Amino acid sequence: MSSSSLHAAAGVAPIAPSPAAESPVRTGSAAGSPPAARAGSSAVSGSAGIDPRGPRFVAALTAVLTVVALLLGTGSAALVVLAVLAASFGLGVVRGVTGTWQSRLFRRFVRPRLAPPDELEDPRPPRFAQLVGLVISGLGVLLGLLGVGPAIPVAAALVLVASFLNAAFGLCLGCELYLLGVRLRAARANA
Repeated sequence: MSSSSLHAAAGVAPIAPSPAAESPVRTGSAAGSPPAARAGSSAVSGSAGIDPRGPRFVAALTAVLTVVALLLGTGSAALVVLAVLAASFGLGVVRGVTGTWQSRLFRRFVRPRLAPPDELEDPRPPRFAQLVGLVISGLGVLLGLLGVGPAIPVAAALVLVASFLNAAFGLCLGCELYLLGVRLRAARANA
């Protein structure tokens, strides 16, 4: 089942961005970003969704940090990098994906150079993906602090796979898990 049909099956429809989201420079939108419309916080003020390119940028920066953690191995420096990632995911859970430091960089340096997105995305699936990232990286940090050094690169590798898939292909594994949960709850309610 394609990502767009998964979104449709979950009862999620695209919405148009607000007119205030217009930008003078047009470069197109990110290919492969599954659109979805849901209320919540926004990278574009006054709109009901977030720019779908923002979470992909966040994922790209996360992937870079996880590569650094992997290159550092099992030592305390790798643990610090993984802890920074866990803290970033924590911000994403509490504030939403638009409340992370990576999203601030996107809004400040990248978003002004892009055309408005064709559709906005529901912030709930990316926020759930931040929770998944927090659990994985937090577990790696906890186990690293308890002396299980290999847990650091294992957690970093898992985060790297998910963030790379999101950044490179627009496939957000945590978002897909969220949508699967929505579908399962709907099916259970209808049964």
